[in-house]
This record gives sequence, structure tokens and C-alpha cells, in this order.
Amino acid sequence: MNIHILAGGPLEYIPKLSDYCNGNVKWVGVDRGVFTLIEQEILPYRAFGDFDSVTPNEWDIIEEKVSEINRYTPEKDETDLELALNWAMEQKPDLIRIFGATGGRLDHFMGNVQLLINEERLNDRIKIEIIDSQNTLSVVMPGTYPIDQDTSKDYVSFVPVSSVVENLTLIGFKYPLKNRNIFRGTTLCISNELIQSSGTFSFTNGILMVIRSRD
Repeated sequence: MNIHILAGGPLEYIPKLSDYCNGNVKWVGVDRGVFTLIEQEILPYRAFGDFDSVTPNEWDIIEEKVSEINRYTPEKDETDLELALNWAMEQKPDLIRIFGATGGRLDHFMGNVQLLINEERLNDRIKIEIIDSQNTLSVVMPGTYPIDQDTSKDYVSFVPVSSVVENLTLIGFKYPLKNRNIFRGTTLCISNELIQSSGTFSFTNGILMVIRSRD
């Protein structure tokens, strides 16, 4: 099972959601993202938020359409997206995809990225991706990972989250690496490209952000 979460980010940054509806997927809406799903004829399995960004009429539609609504006061310790993600993690899905989490306010975007580098979530080893119309972002722990070419996202960037990522090795890339330590704050691994149909990346210690992008 996959869980797809739609937050309330700007619509122009959200990809075509119908492309992500195949297979065993449960959709979750966050705040205004709930109404956006309904507008796109995707029925949310569950809804989270304080719903301060919807109109009274839109709220009436949400109440009518969605059977499981978790509504909170605006004054709380977690963001609406974090509450939805916590619930999604408890369901132990194979994959969590988050949409509507980029664009607009930078504090929201940086907070959403922080959700992916939370130590408890990383230790659960459930794959989480933030996806928008140009990018797919994920965070991984040490290991060896296969990676395939994606004609819709040519560039692959590797960004250290920890102070150092040890022994990064890139195979099948335009700019290969072998057992290279890369340090937080450097741009060594920005805008790489696969030159084969598939490749691998691996590292032995640290936390690594992987971003696939297109112009």
C-alpha cells in the first residue's frame, strides 16, 4: 500500500495527480489540499488540518464528502502536514508521497523538508518522497541504492544532510565518484546525470538527500 498526501501548497507546483492514482493508494488531504483532491475527483481517505484556508462553503463540501476528518485548532505544536505524516507512518505503507509541499512560503517548504530528516522517521526506513511538477526529493540512510533514468527528470543531485557523508560512490553517472567523503555546505554533487539506463549510488555513513529535477 502507498499513501499519498496532498498539502495546501500553490497549485502551479502540483503535478497531475491522476498520474499517481494507480495501484493500492490511499489519498490523504491536508487543510486546503482536501478540497483540492475533491475538486480533482479524488476522494480523500482521511483529512487533517485546522482548515483555516478554506471557505465556509468549501468546509461544508469537505464535511459532506470525507468520512474521516481530523480537525485541530490553529494553536498546536505540529503543522497539519506533520500530523498527517505521523498518521501515515503508523500505517506502515510501502511508500509515502507528499504533494503540495513546495512553492510559496520558504518557511513552510523548509519545515516540510525537515519532516523527512527526523531521526525517528529515518529509522523506520519507510521511503518518503516530496514531489512537485519539477522535482522529486527523498532522504536516505547508508546503503546501496539502484537508480534508473527518468526522462522527465534528467538531473540527480546529492546533498549531505549530516555534517559528512562517507564513501559516496556513484556508478553509471556522468560524474562518477568512488569512496568520496562529501561535506555539508558543499556543492560537489549538484546536477549530475545518469549516462546509462540505470546506475547505483552508495555510502557507508551519514544522511543523504537525493533530488531528481528538470529545468
